[in-house]
Amino acid sequence: MLERAACRAGADAPGVNGGGVVRASADYPRSVPLYLLSEPGEPLVAPAIVAALDGWIDAAGASTAAAERVADDAPPIATFDADLLFDFRSRRPVLDVVDGRLSELTWPELSMRRTRIGERDVLVLTGAEPDFRWQELGRDVLAVARRLGVTQWISLGAIPTAVPHTRPVPVLATASRDGLLNEDEQVGPAGLLRVPSAALSALEKAVADDGVPTVGFYAQVPHYVGGPYAAASIAILEHLGRHLGVDLPLAGLPDEAMAQRQRLDQIVQADDDSRTYVERLESVVDNQELPTGDELVSEIERFLQQRGDGGSSGGPMA
Repeated sequence: MLERAACRAGADAPGVNGGGVVRASADYPRSVPLYLLSEPGEPLVAPAIVAALDGWIDAAGASTAAAERVADDAPPIATFDADLLFDFRSRRPVLDVVDGRLSELTWPELSMRRTRIGERDVLVLTGAEPDFRWQELGRDVLAVARRLGVTQWISLGAIPTAVPHTRPVPVLATASRDGLLNEDEQVGPAGLLRVPSAALSALEKAVADDGVPTVGFYAQVPHYVGGPYAAASIAILEHLGRHLGVDLPLAGLPDEAMAQRQRLDQIVQADDDSRTYVERLESVVDNQELPTGDELVSEIERFLQQRGDGGSSGGPMA
């Protein structure tokens, strides 16, 4: 059953009371939800939301690629109104023109898909980062979570950082309270980190403020890498799988990661400055000199400036 209900302003019929004040019409909509929900035919088992959005905190597309692996070809259980959420001038739909005929438009979308992992249901929220109505969307995502009995929220992200591609991908974890993460997770960064927020974080905060346990896993992607970075997607999936207590299939990701590593190695070896820079990053990592909050902010600001200038998220080796 599909549901999109409007909240009404009151139960009275339109008219004027004795004091000459116009009463609200029973049919006047105050708020129409941004989502269309397909009710599941059976109760969900310990459902968890796994969320990743493109754009900001999706460096190299690593987190959305990981989320797509989790969702696979699962059908949507909820869709969100693209006309109200996106600026189509900044995020234009893709038009296919075949033999001079306008064939198909592919619009940006945001949806939640239901899949089964182990003995539990997983709801994968993924798609384009909205331009508008973040707070309203947060309330509606919370409403969906309540309706479906969601037991936890898991954010997936990827952050551009000064780390080398020649070392395992570091993953930072966050949690809304103590005791939600495995003991071997690296929680951080320590201290205060003040950065521009992503829509994903706004949604997580809305859910967490209502008492739903939330965690996040954020891969640190070498800031000089442009295009997909399969190694980061693998790291995210491994941490997510350990958190859920299941082995998530990696399919062809290891082969992609190996090919990308070989290509980056060739680029680095062909340029003295690049080789020296990567060696310096290796020394920092090998000596366990973790990036500070200020260093992360600097990398994030540089990343955003490149996006604003029309550049990619990559650097000299993109």
